[in-house]
Amino acid sequence: MNKTNRTALVATTIAAGLMAGASSASSAAAQCGRASWYALHSRTASGERMNPAALTAAHRSLPFGTKLRVTNKNNGRSVVVRINDRGPFVRGRVLDLSRGAATQLGFIGSGHTAVCMARV
Repeated sequence: MNKTNRTALVATTIAAGLMAGASSASSAAAQCGRASWYALHSRTASGERMNPAALTAAHRSLPFGTKLRVTNKNNGRSVVVRINDRGPFVRGRVLDLSRGAATQLGFIGSGHTAVCMARV
């Protein structure tokens, strides 16, 4: 493959990836599903130290720093969280919340709950 064709292929691949990422991020910002919580003391994918008391969350594709209003469908409680990590890595879950966010949403005991989330 010559250099011109290779450059065009790379540019097309990057553009397609950006478009796919934008569409999945926008659809991911207004969805419902299952959420769990976690409380580690390591670094997050964004590079910051995990603070279990902070109102943060992990999402597979939303950009770091994105703020979401997460509502617990079982009790109506809601909280605004900031995306600072990647995950969840369990099939069927759309969000991993910090312990602090899960406490405010009222599902520490069960470990997971049904939520809806919307970009703020």
